[in-house]
Amino acid sequence: MEKRAFLAVALSVIVLILYQIIFVKPKIDQQKMLESVTSSQKAVTENNPAENNANHEKTQPITTSKTDVSPKISPNEKILKIETPLYSAQFSTKGANIRSFIIKEFKDANGELTSLLKPPINIPPMSIGQTKKLELSTALFNTDSSDITIDKDNTKTLGFTYESNGVIIKRTYKFYGNSYKIDLKDEIKGIDEYFITLGSGFGYSGNEGFRAHIGPVIDEELKKIDIDPKKDLDSPKFYKDNIKWAAQEDMYFCAAIVPISGIKEAIVYKENDEGLVTLRSDNKVNEYVIYAGPKKQEQLKLLNLSLEDIIDFGFFSIIAKPIFWLLQSINHYIGNYGWSIIALTLILRVPFIPLINKGQSSMKKLQKLQPVMNDIKEKFKKDPQRMQKEMMELYKKNKVNPMGGCLPILIQIPVFFALYKVLLVAIELRGAPFIFWVVDLSAKDPYYVLPLIMGATMFIQQKLTPTGMDPKQAKIMLAMPIVFTFMFLNFSSGLVLYWLCSNLLSIFQQLFVNKKIDQSTLPVVMGK
Repeated sequence: MEKRAFLAVALSVIVLILYQIIFVKPKIDQQKMLESVTSSQKAVTENNPAENNANHEKTQPITTSKTDVSPKISPNEKILKIETPLYSAQFSTKGANIRSFIIKEFKDANGELTSLLKPPINIPPMSIGQTKKLELSTALFNTDSSDITIDKDNTKTLGFTYESNGVIIKRTYKFYGNSYKIDLKDEIKGIDEYFITLGSGFGYSGNEGFRAHIGPVIDEELKKIDIDPKKDLDSPKFYKDNIKWAAQEDMYFCAAIVPISGIKEAIVYKENDEGLVTLRSDNKVNEYVIYAGPKKQEQLKLLNLSLEDIIDFGFFSIIAKPIFWLLQSINHYIGNYGWSIIALTLILRVPFIPLINKGQSSMKKLQKLQPVMNDIKEKFKKDPQRMQKEMMELYKKNKVNPMGGCLPILIQIPVFFALYKVLLVAIELRGAPFIFWVVDLSAKDPYYVLPLIMGATMFIQQKLTPTGMDPKQAKIMLAMPIVFTFMFLNFSSGLVLYWLCSNLLSIFQQLFVNKKIDQSTLPVVMGK
């Protein structure tokens, strides 16, 4: 039984380690990406594209560099600026597409506003064409519109028209002052079918993160399909069955296109080592909702487009989603996600109190029964079946479950993984401070204070927890706090805080159980 208990704990640790190895991506050096994104942001705020019209020739594809990050302006091309309380964007008459998209609500690691259009922009978002080559991405559209500024509760439209060789396109964007969504309507004449793309670099902010999918994602038949451009796009992928939406995402942000009028298929293919999402339609009037912004569950749910499913809560999502809802509800009243996590830990602990109490009681009773168990082993060492029978009788008379100490640990593992995922993917915790040095609960503790305290509490808990193991096994178990401390060094501060609080609660509960069992009349010796 002692070996089984040891094995159960060891397996729990192995599960944690394998989870990190298999599912957790190492952090990619984001410095180069942040530099290019930052340069692009500065260009949006500092450069006036109109001044460059006379100095730039027509270019295809559109590219940016560290030294020249402003959109390349062709003769007769016009750049229109859209300002809302939530974002700043630039649209071009060349292709009637998007050239810049800056989120005002969030900042990157350098303190700059977050850009959702990662350079180089080889294929601008919302480019269209008669084939997958998107020929009209460089065509000059006409517009009577000028720069647009939208207040919080207002909406405004931006219109483009194109007419050449019997092809007529009327394109209308509708912007909302209180939402990241943009309505798009394309009215087509002279084309049997047309293609529209999310473009290159759209939806990516440079947040690579841990365990984050970076790339295209499709919702087909209400099933979310993540696509890895490096592994899955040796050849184009085609999706035809009830496409709810298609998107490009990183850890915290996304750009999505939702076909309201229906499409024939969604195509994902590789372009310049990047997955490109393109929709094909034969409708004469095509309507879409474009969303470019943070993966905030509340905002996405308000759209009523199933876009909230883009937030990946992992294998234990059935547990993670209620936990996330509960965490948000608690924080609504507390206003600090650190203290909210502590309160959440207390609440999540309540259902497990009876089970943990039983497990801790079993372990304590087993410790008190150890001398009797040793006598039985010695007495019947040549008769294993009789030894097992006597052991079971001893457990039965003393109401002891030899595996009771392992069950609470195993049952809490799904809750741990669910909370791990919540703290990992919830943008609400991005940059959320707790106290003093903990300024971002989604990131690791910069000074490793919380992991070290967590390791100390785990060691205390280990010393307090009764065990029937032999001295060698007991010494091995005492190494577990060290192993867990090193594992938790790079975990998010919020997750370490949860584990620390859980340890403290276990310590207090174990002290109570130990005192209670010490006052009980054990052991019941066989034959008496």
